[in-house]
Amino acid sequence: MPVQAQDVQRILETVPVQHRGPGGALAVVKDGEVIAQKTWGYANLEKRIPISSKTIMPICSISKQMTCALLFDLEENPPPDIAAKGTFSECMEEALRKMVPEPLTKDTGLNIRHLCDMQSGLRDYWALAMICGAKPDDPFTIQDDGFKMLSLYTTFHFQPGTEYSYSNINFFLIARLIETVTKEPLPKLLEERVFRPANMTTAQLIPSTAHQPGDCLGYEGIEKYGFLPAVNRIEWSGDAGITTSLEDMIAYEKWFDTRWSEKSKYSSVASARTYNDGVHAPYSYGLGHSLLENVDTVGHAGALRGWRLQRRYVPQERLSVIAMFNSENATVGKTVTYIIRKALQLPDAPTSDVKPAGEWFGEFLDEGTQLSITVAEAATAGSVSIRYARDAEDVRLVSPTRAESQDNIATISGDTLEIHRVHENRKLVAQRIKQEPKTDGSELQGKYYCSELGSTLMCHGQDNMLYGAFDGVLGNGSVNLMRRLGKNVWVWACPRALDHSPPGDWTFVFKENAHGDIIGCTIGCWLARNLSFSKVPRC
Repeated sequence: MPVQAQDVQRILETVPVQHRGPGGALAVVKDGEVIAQKTWGYANLEKRIPISSKTIMPICSISKQMTCALLFDLEENPPPDIAAKGTFSECMEEALRKMVPEPLTKDTGLNIRHLCDMQSGLRDYWALAMICGAKPDDPFTIQDDGFKMLSLYTTFHFQPGTEYSYSNINFFLIARLIETVTKEPLPKLLEERVFRPANMTTAQLIPSTAHQPGDCLGYEGIEKYGFLPAVNRIEWSGDAGITTSLEDMIAYEKWFDTRWSEKSKYSSVASARTYNDGVHAPYSYGLGHSLLENVDTVGHAGALRGWRLQRRYVPQERLSVIAMFNSENATVGKTVTYIIRKALQLPDAPTSDVKPAGEWFGEFLDEGTQLSITVAEAATAGSVSIRYARDAEDVRLVSPTRAESQDNIATISGDTLEIHRVHENRKLVAQRIKQEPKTDGSELQGKYYCSELGSTLMCHGQDNMLYGAFDGVLGNGSVNLMRRLGKNVWVWACPRALDHSPPGDWTFVFKENAHGDIIGCTIGCWLARNLSFSKVPRC
């Protein structure tokens, strides 16, 4: 059935009550025209400033696709002095080899497209910052701290081109390389080659999150406890940093629709690609590709402490949905999915009445990534809840021992859990974590050093109350609690981070020698895996 504007407007009217927070802005664009729009609540609760379609907000990681749009334009229309030397792509590849530490490019195959497609294998620098001594409210500068973090990289957590892993350092690098090759600042280039062509009149790149334009504030908190303005003191540019209004995002969607629907060269370049083994890859050129009931969608979310945003485009319907919230507890992804599903009258997600086998539930350790996996009962009947990345995912049961979703295919057999992370092109084989022998954890106390990061873990406590803190190139980090999962496997809580929501719990796997003495540990989270720390002998 055709999409009716009045029906879509009624759908948008139901959204605010689902997000009882400061405010938000929504729009739906169909065939290049706005068919529904909704704003509500406050940009600034203290000053009683309402949100409007002109309210400026940071769009955070939605910026990544605009960085790639700039890269595309520079490749197609290079500055004359660069064109005289060769192709822009060749200049970027040469600059990449000079900018990153040599171990990352020597015989590794790492290239610019790996960065654009999240296939580089480089660990996320915002996650690494938390084990390099950063505190959540610390300042973080591009020129000092950003390049300081980059200088530490000497290994990958997978080989380039083989898997997907979200990593902001990819787009930090693309942006710095563009500036190096063009000798122009990224904000100027974006204005000339992306914002102006897209008719975005208020959009600009503002790297400092502490000095955002306009009156809108992002908020932490929930209705029960109240909302407080979020504190942000980091700089980002390329991986995020663009601020704009709903009106300008509508202009961008019209521009995007024209380029995509006309099957331009840009849409061809930005379409989903493959991994080295030929398997379909869901992320390409700063855009995430996913299916909603077999309907293709393409877009990206954005987040910063106090902000949640997303834009998503349905190519076959030429339909775009934009959602912008100044509250970090807004479930923006679910909102956009809800609007698309209702607007296109798609069926509800299938349910299952299969009961899970009892062996599903518990804590497991994946052998390859050395990350813990928690399987618990799901709120949705006929599903199991699997937590491997930051957020738990409900996966629908197709039999008592097998569960499937678009992103996960999981099976349980006794103490062995196998998960195919489909979009990440990763297969996990995890064993149930043993609970014995029980100790109070005091044998783990001491210092552990990671030579790659120049980071030291300070582990203290007893009576199963251990605390961990990291000292590194970014300072002396906060002390956070550790929680035992089983023998020599603990998780370190990371409840707050520099950029937006934290990377989640970090898994600590402590290692023993033949005598049973603790000699080191492997530390990692889904954004930054397999980091080796050696225990420092006591003097």
